[in-house]
Amino acid sequence: MANLFILDLSYTAGIEAIDALMPAHRDFLAGYYADGTFLVSGRKEPRTGGVILARGARERVEAIVAEDPFTRGGVAAYTVTEFVPTTTAPALEALRVV
Repeated sequence: MANLFILDLSYTAGIEAIDALMPAHRDFLAGYYADGTFLVSGRKEPRTGGVILARGARERVEAIVAEDPFTRGGVAAYTVTEFVPTTTAPALEALRVV
């Protein structure tokens, strides 16, 4: 079982700067969904950032965060929180650590 992480993005720039990088950010997300690293993502309400649930080794996840066009463009900051899922809904049981 790979480690799980909550990637909490906080915007550090205005929405216009965020929207300008959104297509590149979505391409970034798609690549890591395709390889199984990202499990779910979405924006916060109110629109102050976003959240990604990811799995992998900490070093790799932190390297991925550094690749995000939002990070490279200086428009968002990430907080990376590792957690151990000990209880899940039945549909997410494969993510649970026994």
